[in-house]
Amino acid sequence: MTDRTVAVLAGGLSHERDVSLRSGRRLSNALREAGLHVEEWDVDATLAGRLTAGRPDAVVVALHGGAGENGAVQSVLEMMRVPYVGTDPRACRRAWDKPTAKDELARAGLSTPDWVTLPHATFRDLGAPDVLDALVAWLGLPLVLKPPQGGSALGLHVVREVTELPGAIVGCLAYGDSVLAERLVEGVEVAVTVLDEPDGPRALPAVEINATSGLYDYAARYTAGLATFHAPARLDAAAAAAVADLALSAHRLLGLRDVSRTDAVLTPDG
Repeated sequence: MTDRTVAVLAGGLSHERDVSLRSGRRLSNALREAGLHVEEWDVDATLAGRLTAGRPDAVVVALHGGAGENGAVQSVLEMMRVPYVGTDPRACRRAWDKPTAKDELARAGLSTPDWVTLPHATFRDLGAPDVLDALVAWLGLPLVLKPPQGGSALGLHVVREVTELPGAIVGCLAYGDSVLAERLVEGVEVAVTVLDEPDGPRALPAVEINATSGLYDYAARYTAGLATFHAPARLDAAAAAAVADLALSAHRLLGLRDVSRTDAVLTPDG
């Protein structure tokens, strides 16, 4: 076993705390199996002090949501000159905000569903019924509503009928002060991991995701039996290459580092 210490940061205070603790345990176990000395840190207001007092040789950020994904923790690590695995603060902020990331990808010619972002105040100040009518006229139905920031599909709603919109808006706003509305795209859902290697980034084989309910929401992600996975995904060679290229392009365009995951939906027409 090496005498170097790796601190795995997990937990925190976001809505995704429990998921983060689970990720942290799995990462810690894998690193120990690789022969590293690992400490698991549940992140709270003592983090900066702990980094000073028990300075690790490197940090792995296993935080989900909030400060762990929006670049805040990474900024602290850089200020304290603590090496860490993962994306730098600026790119974290770019990827954390879904509308910003979508805009970057769309400008580069990558396919992303049509969308609009509506702050909470828009519904209050401009008249919720008329705003909802305009939203449906603009994007049509069905729609996907989600918070612009955050993960684990918290606040995710699929709207197929106009009558479902108000409740979905309220549910989405429980996790932030804005709503990201996208045109629903249906097809084969896949996730592609990209790893940075000495000769450049490499896409791993896509994983196909099938939620039993048809919606890969929080429950489907973290409840046994509510989703099945195929690794590699059941795609022909051309489709597999296309989603790999998409993930590599997103990794480069957003300035991601070390490891990233891109979620995509492959439609019947490709």
